[in-house]
Amino acid sequence: RPGVCLVVSGPGFLHALGGMANATMNCWPLIVIGGSSDRNQETMGAFQEFPQVEAGRLYNKLSVRPSSLEVIPAVIEKAVRTSIYGRPGSCYIDIPGDFVNLQVNKSSVKYVECCPPPPVSMAENSAVSEAAFIIARSKQPLLIIGKGAAYSHAENNIRKLVDLCGLPFLPTPMAKGVVPDNHPNCVAAARSMALQHADVVILLGARLNWILHFGLPPRFRQDAKFIQIDICAEELGNNVRPAAILLGDINAVTKQLLEEFNERPFKYPSDSEWWKRLREKITNNEERSKGLALQKSLPMNYYTAFHHIRELIPKDCILVSEGANTMDIGRTMLPNYYPRQRLDAGTFGTMGVGLGFAIAAAMVAKDQTPEKRVVCIEGDSAFGFSGMEVETICRYNLPILIIIVNNNGIYTGLDADAWKEVLKSGDPATCVPPVSLLPNSHYEEIMSAFGGKGYFVKTPEELQNALKASVTDKQTPSLINVMIDPHSERKKQEFPWLTRSSL
Repeated sequence: RPGVCLVVSGPGFLHALGGMANATMNCWPLIVIGGSSDRNQETMGAFQEFPQVEAGRLYNKLSVRPSSLEVIPAVIEKAVRTSIYGRPGSCYIDIPGDFVNLQVNKSSVKYVECCPPPPVSMAENSAVSEAAFIIARSKQPLLIIGKGAAYSHAENNIRKLVDLCGLPFLPTPMAKGVVPDNHPNCVAAARSMALQHADVVILLGARLNWILHFGLPPRFRQDAKFIQIDICAEELGNNVRPAAILLGDINAVTKQLLEEFNERPFKYPSDSEWWKRLREKITNNEERSKGLALQKSLPMNYYTAFHHIRELIPKDCILVSEGANTMDIGRTMLPNYYPRQRLDAGTFGTMGVGLGFAIAAAMVAKDQTPEKRVVCIEGDSAFGFSGMEVETICRYNLPILIIIVNNNGIYTGLDADAWKEVLKSGDPATCVPPVSLLPNSHYEEIMSAFGGKGYFVKTPEELQNALKASVTDKQTPSLINVMIDPHSERKKQEFPWLTRSSL
């Protein structure tokens, strides 16, 4: 079902445009209802007058103003239907101020029933057979699970498909957990190699956009065959010509593939040369990460901090993450075992969403799964976008655990001594690098100011103690400010020119 957001006119509407675009780009159903100036004051310079319906069309699947009070129910029904049918997205409904005091005869109101759930569409049988044939003939297959698979609740069928066919799989960030990250067929730790050398790529609700490098060389083989499975017809064929296209609901189409492989069994050999290469790469990369994670030097690096976080946060927590290196490294270091329990900057790469996502998740969890914790892991820069939402968290007594991985900057920062040296050069506005933030900022005091618990940690032992205390206390919001080496970075990538393409 769609979420609903109510905003005021003018600036309120404009500030919501970012959320509308984020929802549409991420394929999330949303209804935004905005007030607007009175109709009889249009073009006169009314208070907060702005062409909201016109502006909204660029950001939404539907942008509309009801022509009268009588048609509001029908407009609402269409907006709900549009937001959840096909590829989900945002819809905007504009309500003029003069509507508020209008009256109509109740009998003239056009009441309509709520729309039925989205119809479940299935792929053509011939396309399913063709896809199965291509998969069965593959030498180096790769299954890529996108967040469309998570949205369609396809986890059971996808898990069966992976086990039945023995396929290596790679989840996109918000599809992590559709098949658990600790499944033996997960090749996330060999992502670059898997993408570069796969000869057949099966896309389950994943788009060939910047996150998957458009499906083009050098990230993919020139002769790679793509099998696209998507609910949106317009997506099929974007950037590459697919060898097979399966238009339909991810869960339903996956079930069709299962039925095809049950009739014509196929099991990719676990002792193939492709699996040997993948497992060797996985082992090497995991060893490199483990070496960084177990370093004893201070200040800590990213991998050390995430190692201890991974060991102590609940395995079934709802994980929210945003930032630059914090989100990228956290994606590889923090596994997900359940679907639809990870939120990050997403397809649009939107920063500043973390605390809002965490608050929304905590409100849902409070009603539906009160035992589930929400853990929000942010870079210091990302926290700066919406840090005052800590007050909202404390006001509603939401036991969210916020962890700030603080390197004094964006990607890299300066330590206290280097900061002092830079200031000797003159005005900070001209001599401080634009990616640098104030060193050793005590963000945890913001949480303490509103009644939550704040921790400032510099060592693994302090981090462990703060995590244990925060996880144990299920009533109080907490913020752990983790100081790391300002020059800590990701381990070297095989494709440094596209390291930011991993959201």
